[in-house]
Amino acid sequence: MGTRLISDDIIQLGPPPRLIGGRHRQSGRVVFPYPSGSEGTLYEPFALAAHGTLWSWTIQRFRPKSPPYAGPDAFQPYAVGYVALAGEVIVEARLEGIAFEALRVDLPMTLTLVPFNTDPDGTTVLTYAFRPAEEAAS
Repeated sequence: MGTRLISDDIIQLGPPPRLIGGRHRQSGRVVFPYPSGSEGTLYEPFALAAHGTLWSWTIQRFRPKSPPYAGPDAFQPYAVGYVALAGEVIVEARLEGIAFEALRVDLPMTLTLVPFNTDPDGTTVLTYAFRPAEEAAS
């Protein structure tokens, strides 16, 4: 038992934890996630900012089809948003630690790690999410 990251390729442990994007070697353009295959050779790893602002969001009110959904069987509605990391990129992520009705554009957000699922051996699988910056500080 214990914990593991959903992917070592997209999350860098902190403190604070950071998402791993890519910066284009020629243009400097930042992307997330890091490109795979031959396109990846055009980029260098780039630790994204751990803070941003909520750009847009929606509420996932029904369990997505399996596959590709790999979350827990006991489904609870959750917020999904786009978080703008200033000067870098906009990241899609689950939103945690806030009531749906309190979500608003430009809300300051902080990257966090949250449980995603549990492996058969009892290991907790962690993924990334964003939560309001005020919640992360308390």
